[in-house]
Amino acid sequence: MAPKSDSADAIVLNFVNEQNRPLNTQNVADALQKFNLKKAAIQKALDSLADGGKISFKEYGKQKIYVARQDQFEIPNNEELNQMKEQNANLQKQLEEQKKAISEVEAEIKSLQSNLTLEQICEKEVDLRMEVQELEVKLNKLRGGVTLVRPEEREAVESMLSEKISQWRKRKRMFRDLWDTLTENSPKDPKEFKEELGIEYDEDVGVSLQSYSDLIPQGKKRLRGQ
Repeated sequence: MAPKSDSADAIVLNFVNEQNRPLNTQNVADALQKFNLKKAAIQKALDSLADGGKISFKEYGKQKIYVARQDQFEIPNNEELNQMKEQNANLQKQLEEQKKAISEVEAEIKSLQSNLTLEQICEKEVDLRMEVQELEVKLNKLRGGVTLVRPEEREAVESMLSEKISQWRKRKRMFRDLWDTLTENSPKDPKEFKEELGIEYDEDVGVSLQSYSDLIPQGKKRLRGQ
């Protein structure tokens, strides 16, 4: 007599037959938690089904392994196996095509999300038009001979730059004199000594005193007391 469809025996039997693989009590209990069956009830159902010959089992020490009875399943012949293999290959091909299609759709969605909306484009256009207008105003002033920087401001900047360059040149000269004194009678190679102390010349960091000095108009350069 078959167990009632909603009984623990029926639920466990249906699961074991569906899985058709070796299972222990814990495997079944974990999988059937949604039916609110306790592990003790699962164990009782498995033992009952095994005693009734509805499932098979083997003992490995203290543990029992349960499996569906294989004589209830139809064993396919070679022709049926080949058909199943062909169907499986076709399904795999369809799966790959679906994955590719999904990837293309996802890429398209990502591309669309990265594009500006119509509202954002309109806002961007307004900003760009305002920027163009500001640049046109400046350009018209330059064409009309209008000085955008007042002479006194330019004079102040040039004076400050000249002073900084003068200090740079002075300190560079002081360092050279001191360095020459330190290394004149030193047994160490000046280059190695410099690296040991972590000293870097302007040239080592891509800086040129002359390039900054050239920014000052010729008539306003300070005398170089070298």
